[in-house]
Amino acid sequence: MKILSKLRASIALAAVLILSAVMFVDINDAQAEYGDVVINNYSDGAGMRPVVFPHWFHRVRFRCKVCHADLGFKFQAGGNEINMVKIIDGQFCGACHNGDIAWSVENCNLCHSGKPNTPTQVHESTVQKLAQPSGAPKK
Repeated sequence: MKILSKLRASIALAAVLILSAVMFVDINDAQAEYGDVVINNYSDGAGMRPVVFPHWFHRVRFRCKVCHADLGFKFQAGGNEINMVKIIDGQFCGACHNGDIAWSVENCNLCHSGKPNTPTQVHESTVQKLAQPSGAPKK
């Protein structure tokens, strides 16, 4: 009996500690990493954070043609007129992110996780390091 009450007390203490840790942990926003595509054609205007598309996460799972030929994505960051209506209708990301193949669109923060006002770009692209974007101030 005494052992059982000590076990219950230990479990209760562990639960309180875990719950406290979860409540006070600061969860950071997702950060774009090398090769991720930041998509901000409409996000800022809609009051949403930009989309961070993990290109290499998808590339190791699918051949280029799946997205760029079969689904019609252009080979240019910002080259597509992607919006939530099209995604919900099964176009672009919505061809897979439909709740059957991959998660659906109900949790906005899974995709809209970029830093506000980040321009549409391939993050940390070699092109950004070698060429100055047109209209950018001279360094």
